[in-house]
Amino acid sequence: MSLVVAVQMDPIEHINVAGDSTFALLLEAQARGHELLYYTPDSLSLRDSRVTAKVRPLTVRDTAAPGHATLGEARRIDLESETDVVLLRQDPPFDLAYITSTHLLERIHPKTFVVNDPAAVRNAPEKVFVTAFPELMPPTLITRDKDDIEAFRREHGVIVMKPLYGHGGAAVFQVNEQDGNFGSLFDLFSVTFREPWVVQKFLPQVKFGDKRIILADGEHAGAVNRVPAENDIRSNMVRGGAAVAAELTEREREICETIGPHLRERGLLFVGIDVIDGWLTEINVTSPTGIRAIRRNGGPDVAAIIWDAIERRRAQGQRA
Repeated sequence: MSLVVAVQMDPIEHINVAGDSTFALLLEAQARGHELLYYTPDSLSLRDSRVTAKVRPLTVRDTAAPGHATLGEARRIDLESETDVVLLRQDPPFDLAYITSTHLLERIHPKTFVVNDPAAVRNAPEKVFVTAFPELMPPTLITRDKDDIEAFRREHGVIVMKPLYGHGGAAVFQVNEQDGNFGSLFDLFSVTFREPWVVQKFLPQVKFGDKRIILADGEHAGAVNRVPAENDIRSNMVRGGAAVAAELTEREREICETIGPHLRERGLLFVGIDVIDGWLTEINVTSPTGIRAIRRNGGPDVAAIIWDAIERRRAQGQRA
């Protein structure tokens, strides 16, 4: 089954080839004989009822930039009638521009199969969606209220504060029980972020790693443990975290089995979850990372598993 696959992503010229999950998906799609078309979100248009994008044919190679991608001549196409699959893979921020693109792509899904379902992405902000599973999470507060945060800190001692729509480990702070910087940090967050913040009980075992687990169509597909750099609580690989091979614990399998059916029901086919010391902290549905790190550390070929799921779902849709 040969498919026409359009990918909505950030400028391909600037990606980190060695670590980019989108690039792994594109390499796998090309190896399967699928035609690749590339566009950035700002080229989306809606005229009357037609959703179009200015796309460029794409050929990819697993080599360092700039030889990793060749782009053909741009042309505007109707995404619903001229493509089979759209990979919604732009990175956050999850802002109004991102939300608008989900509204447009919702017009073509599921006739053109969008991964992940754009309505589900819009309705599952990553640090909010996870709170649907409080039994799996550490104590968590979402608020802008200083009194609530101080009461939470008195109850739990050391806490972590981060912006609700932050990504990549940016602006994640550990606040100690008697931290004299709390007032200044609260003021900084107040003027920097309009949305509420996530406040969680600090999990000291993060020093041993924050496990990224990939689920494909609700099933565990692979995992990697991300160990923070010295003197940093953030394990994100873009912040200096080191990826090491990982197997799932019984508790982590329980987490996957609990949330998997909910992901499948919502059309969230490619999801990355973060687990620290057996506690679920985030469910990433916009542009999860980790595919290449899992493979590089001896784990399964997650890109192939995801494409198996996409092709299966696409075939089921055609039969329906």
